[in-house]
Amino acid sequence: MNKHDFKMGFILLLTLCIMPARAADINAGKSKAAVCAGCHGSAGVSNNPMWPTLAGQSSAYLEKQLKNFKAGLRENSTMSAIAKDLSDADMQNLAAYFASLPGKSAGGDAAFAAKGKEKAAMCMGCHGQELKGNGQFPKLAGQHPDYLAKQLHDFKSGERKSGQMNAISKTLSDDDIKALAEYLGAL
Repeated sequence: MNKHDFKMGFILLLTLCIMPARAADINAGKSKAAVCAGCHGSAGVSNNPMWPTLAGQSSAYLEKQLKNFKAGLRENSTMSAIAKDLSDADMQNLAAYFASLPGKSAGGDAAFAAKGKEKAAMCMGCHGQELKGNGQFPKLAGQHPDYLAKQLHDFKSGERKSGQMNAISKTLSDDDIKALAEYLGAL
């Protein structure tokens, strides 16, 4: 490597380091989100308890999940088909759009929710003290109890993969899962 090549490489590296990262475009995300409304609601709040609410989730979590669907690391035929046609910018814009929307509590069965409160403490280390998400860990507060219960059962059976969640869910009984999901939905 000669002196000129070294200098040009250094200038390129310096330029890349000081260039601002491309900011997500919430309006572009809103335009792309029309296809999401059928399952996740027009404002990101799902009316179907088997599909997650996206409103208020962290953009980091949403973007990671879209990438996982596209790469086949997370399986769902509908989401995989949608994600395969999304560019990285599309995913970033969609994630920013849904993260910008206010979430809403799905509610939960009060009797079960009271039983689930003590179990929720184990979730706070990753999902935050108020269970509103933490970076790439999703917001659990206010999510549909049926959706949460299905995800916990899928982690427990190994159908959905995530080392920490697979291990934690194996410690939960079916009643624990129901109570925890109801508590989280009620937040």
